[in-house]
Parts: sequence; structure tokens; C-alpha cells
Amino acid sequence: MRRARSVVRETRGKGAATAWRDGRDKLAAGMDASTVPAISDGRKGGCLYLVATPIGNLEDITVRALRILGEAHLIACEDTRQTAKLLHHYNIDKKTVSYHEHNEMTRAAELVMRLEEGAKVALVTDAGTPGISDPGHHLISLCLRHHIPIVPIPGPSAVIAALTASGLPTEEFLFVGFLPSRSGERRKTLERLAPEARTLVLYESPHRLVDTLADALDLFGRRPAVIARELTKLHEEFLRGDLAELLVRVRQHAPRGEITLLIGAGTPGQIAASDLPVAPLNRRVEQIMLERNLDRKAALKTVARERGLSKREAYKQLLTDR
Repeated sequence: MRRARSVVRETRGKGAATAWRDGRDKLAAGMDASTVPAISDGRKGGCLYLVATPIGNLEDITVRALRILGEAHLIACEDTRQTAKLLHHYNIDKKTVSYHEHNEMTRAAELVMRLEEGAKVALVTDAGTPGISDPGHHLISLCLRHHIPIVPIPGPSAVIAALTASGLPTEEFLFVGFLPSRSGERRKTLERLAPEARTLVLYESPHRLVDTLADALDLFGRRPAVIARELTKLHEEFLRGDLAELLVRVRQHAPRGEITLLIGAGTPGQIAASDLPVAPLNRRVEQIMLERNLDRKAALKTVARERGLSKREAYKQLLTDR
């Protein structure tokens, strides 16, 4: 889901830098399945390793992850071309095979056969942790049914990186993943989440961010929120404020890149716009026209989706409200 870029920053901390260089140098010297014992963790037989990979900065990978990638018999990748960049950066020469949402069903069965024959398979996605808004769940479930050991190799996570630096409460949070792309389904999901007192963490694409913020503001009210953009990359940015303030900012300057949106809990007694008496349809159409710079036809279509009306019903109600 999240594509890593070859952005290399200065490594902070002498110990971490030394460990990283040592791991890289060992791999560069030829540490692979032919020169070291097969996966040096004492496990016998086939095993699936879920290896977290950087979400941007290529230095954000653990020494253990590099070792597993170097020792595995096979690496299953969401995109082999993307993984090749990471492997090349660390001088790892290893056979790869594609494993993504379009071939999950057939490729998972093939991988389980290899695992049952004793292969050590590392599963990676384009960036982040396999199975978290990324392919992996089907293979993991199939391995469990076949009693194949599964070992997580933890590492970078956009969810945790965004949450810890957001300034919002972290004691309890709810990871939502991606909201539905369709307006009506998105609003239904947000309506279901409105009573949540925990910090919400979700992913959103840049071209849908304005609509998501507008819907959240309408349904939640002016809750504190944070937009975390391009985490660990060269143009990393955090935008903090409430939903109304962030909506104004992104309308003025549309953000680009990978986005994690965090929404805090509302204050006691806070009233969301959706809890107020429903405005006449014609007034809501005029409001949408002003807020989103739309013509009347587009605004009417938007309001119809909001209220679950057909375009014909919405137009009929618009004429009645006049």
C-alpha cells in the first residue's frame, strides 16, 4: 500500500548506526542461505516470516529483518519491483515472487506447498507490515490451517509513527484503515464511528481528503485532528488543528503523498452538525455550493448522497422547499 522511496537520512545514535552498518556489511559479504545455517533461529521445517519494511526511509529496517531477508529461501512481495529497490540497497540477492491482492488465492496455495516442503518464506509488502491494510491475511490463515509456523518480524508502521507524534491521546485508539471511497458508504462508516471516545487512525488518499474532512466535520463536530503526511520521507509533515481548521487548510493547499488522518475524541457536550435539526434541502444545497465551490447540479447530487435520496427525489424536494 505504502511505497518506500530511496530516502537516506543521517542515522541517529552511534549504537544503532554501528548495528545497521554491521548488518549491511555482513550481507554485502555474502550472507545468504548458501553461506549461513538456514534461518538461524533454531526452527526446523517450513516457516512463514512476516517482515515489516520501511514506509519511506530505507534506514528504518531492523538488523533482524535484514538477516531474515538474506537467509530466506524465497521472498513473497506485493510488488517485486518495489522490493527489488530495498534488496538492492542492502546488497541482498534473493529469489522473489509476487503475492498481491489479485493473485492471493492461487499464490497462497503455491506458497503453502513450498512451506510444507521445508522452505523458509519471507512475506513483505511495498512498505509497512504485511496484513495491515496490505495483502497477507489469506496466506496467514492458510498457513495456520496447515499448522505452518508464523513468525512476525516487527518494524515500521505508519499507524504507530503517526499516532505517537500526533499529540492526541494514545492510551486507547482505533485503527480504521481506509474508509470506503463512495460518499454514501463513507458517511455511514463515519456515523458508526461518531460515538467513539478513542483516537481514530485512518488512511486516506489525497484526492479524497477534503471530502472525508468535510464529512467528519459534519458528523463529529470540531474535534481535534492531525494530518500526518509522507511519514519518514523527505517531505514529512504534520498538520494539527481541529477538523474545521484542517479542512480550510487542505482546500487552500491540496496535500500530496501518503496520508494518515487522526481524529481525537470530542469534548463533553459537543454537538455535531448531524445532531442539529436537518436544514431544508435547498439551504443545504446553497451551503455546499459555497463551501465546495460547486454548481447547483453538483451540489444537489452531493446532498442527495448525504441524505440517501435518488436524484429525482432530491430534485422534487428542492422544488417543494422553495
